[in-house]
Amino acid sequence: MSNKLWTTLSIICAFVGLALWLPNIIFQFGYSFWALTFLVNPIGALFGLIGKSKLGVVLNLIMTFNFFILMFIGYFLLSWL
Repeated sequence: MSNKLWTTLSIICAFVGLALWLPNIIFQFGYSFWALTFLVNPIGALFGLIGKSKLGVVLNLIMTFNFFILMFIGYFLLSWL
């Protein structure tokens, strides 16, 4: 399989991870779909490694750890209040 296909699959996984957060953002309710990012996005990062796509790897790793990143930012901002 070509690198372009693996890169495309990696970017698709990153967009799927982003789409899993959308119900929480749009409806302002805590749906647990975001937890699937722990499954989808590491697979996308692996696809990015196979396809030698730095962008695919970085986007998927950010989406994998976005819960912890958002927790850090939230607690950091609340500590200033």
